[in-house]
Amino acid sequence: MIVREASVLYGESGFIARFELHDHHGAAADAGRFRGRFALVFFGFTHCKVICPRALAKLERVMSSLGPRVKEVQGLYITVDPRRDSAVVLKRFLAKSYPNFLGLTGSEEQIAAAKSAFRVFASRGPTEDGDYAVPHTAITYVLGPDGTLVDHWPDSLSESVIAQRLRALVDRQVSAGT
Repeated sequence: MIVREASVLYGESGFIARFELHDHHGAAADAGRFRGRFALVFFGFTHCKVICPRALAKLERVMSSLGPRVKEVQGLYITVDPRRDSAVVLKRFLAKSYPNFLGLTGSEEQIAAAKSAFRVFASRGPTEDGDYAVPHTAITYVLGPDGTLVDHWPDSLSESVIAQRLRALVDRQVSAGT
């Protein structure tokens, strides 16, 4: 299998991320597939006990608060643990509590390239119970409909501020007629 490197292209309006993964339905998923709407990109793993569930729940509530305008936004949950997070595992994890998110996974090399493209830190390390955890960057990257980075939100940002900023982006896009 040939793995194309994920990359970030810098332009006047930020960066454009390129990655080649597959979604939790098994379909190919590259950055171009999500053009035309906003993408909220969060890196994590399904065995995460605190950060990922908290961040995904917050983002899910914000997206749901958009009502019918939620169709203008796609949540993307890119695993940092492709050993355990197969498409089936991601689908099961996201389906019940985070329906506005699409899980993305791939080979170790593809995930490493995606992490590099977004400058995400993640490092597998042992836990006391003999398993492993994957501490990682906890930032939501907001890609505009053209694929450029238009905002980013640290995990510490409040739900109300995130909702306000996302609403402003979607409103601006809708009023621009694109």
